[in-house]
Amino acid sequence: MWALSAVGYRRLGAAGSLAVVIGGWFAGKLPVHDPWGLWVDHGSAAKAVGAVIAYIGLTVLVVAWWQYGKTAVTVRDTLVTLAWWTAPFLIAPPLYSADVYSYIAQGSMVVEGHDVYTVGPSALAPGGIGGDAAASVGHHWRDTPAPYGPLFLLLSAAVAKATGGTIVPAVLGLRLVALASLVLIVWSLRRLAAEHGHSESRALWLGALNPLLLMHVIGGIHNDGLMIGLMLAGFVLALRGRWIVGSALIGLAMMVKSPAAVALLFIGVLVHAAATGPAWRRWAKGLLAPGLVACAVAGGATLISGTGFGWLHTQGVAANIHTALSVTSDIGLGLGQLAHLLLDVGADSVKSAVQTLGLAVAIGLILVLARRAMRGAVAPAHALGLSLLLLVALSPMVQPWYLLWGMAVVAATGRYGRLSAVLIVLSAALVYETHPMGATPPYGFVLAGLAVLLGTFAIRRAPVVPPGTLPPGPRGPVDPAADQGVSSASPERTPTARSTP
Repeated sequence: MWALSAVGYRRLGAAGSLAVVIGGWFAGKLPVHDPWGLWVDHGSAAKAVGAVIAYIGLTVLVVAWWQYGKTAVTVRDTLVTLAWWTAPFLIAPPLYSADVYSYIAQGSMVVEGHDVYTVGPSALAPGGIGGDAAASVGHHWRDTPAPYGPLFLLLSAAVAKATGGTIVPAVLGLRLVALASLVLIVWSLRRLAAEHGHSESRALWLGALNPLLLMHVIGGIHNDGLMIGLMLAGFVLALRGRWIVGSALIGLAMMVKSPAAVALLFIGVLVHAAATGPAWRRWAKGLLAPGLVACAVAGGATLISGTGFGWLHTQGVAANIHTALSVTSDIGLGLGQLAHLLLDVGADSVKSAVQTLGLAVAIGLILVLARRAMRGAVAPAHALGLSLLLLVALSPMVQPWYLLWGMAVVAATGRYGRLSAVLIVLSAALVYETHPMGATPPYGFVLAGLAVLLGTFAIRRAPVVPPGTLPPGPRGPVDPAADQGVSSASPERTPTARSTP
């Protein structure tokens, strides 16, 4: 089999990213109307050709990422590669999702004084600020209140006000927010890995260089990136003893998306372990103090934003839309239809009950992980990553990029093993589930399934060992140069890329 150097895979991945963006100019989630005339519909034939180019580019990017994971590189090398692969996405139209149009529309609603927690983007006037964005929102979301916290709405409002809601500058403005989120994720991954004695290069390869993140955080501009960045940064500070500031950052992360609240439980574990005095005082401090800090920050952000506390009752609106990646929703839908046929029971009530049961099981397992972390059986940060993965697996609504919530933490805190292998394969597969225009066509699941099979076969035959990482077993020590700035560009100073058998 052929093999390239780390620099060769860097260039190959950059070519793949560029092809994705070129295809996206024709097959991405283009707005209904762009007054600048840059992102316009070129017809069905151009869309089809663009989609093919984007899928080919995506495959090239995935292969480059997979093979890059087998090379011995420095942190600096990985950061340079991340810059190369990210750069083409910065000027792309929205890819793989229309959510950014919702963000612009909701920000425009805040500017105009609408209550974003009671009405949807359809409340905007077609010719006013954010009108073009509202017209481009997916039909499921046009009359749906915002499920996001006040902090993100403030950022969206700032972008909408600065750009007048005009499509191109507003999209690029929010992409800058996504880029800042990526920088925060990189900063946090490096420090989390260092705190746990793991390879920074390995953490960056799986947690930041990952094509799934590039596609959906930079290309799709999902605000999950900002939530992850704030959450990780908060946990890093808590690990270093600054749990008050860390809890405050978690509070801000919650004001983007609520799942970040899970991190408070594990900051509580850290606080409990460090506290002194009677047992009841240590328990009270661990259980209550981080939450009180985060709630104070959340309340302050809500009051400053002026959007009100409506976000408290809109967190479940996304669950009303069925996504095939949600196991509990799929099981609930099947059981509901069966119960309706056999027992004349409402299918929706059965589905809702199964979804609720799934969340209850997830909460129970998260509490078990917290207990294990408190006993020292698992590191609190790693337990947080596992908890977020469990929450996603049992959530009533699952999107491909939700995997990033826990994967970013596990990438920096877990040793290379079976879980890492599963996350690598899923990362390579889930990129195919979504069409560049944001739809989820049936063939997307076929491609994803095929990628799972090929990825499983490939990783069993030749495990992907991320830079600076050794698989479990009696191996020699990791060369510290792999994480201390020895450049892989010099063949005399670093190992060459390993070929695939």
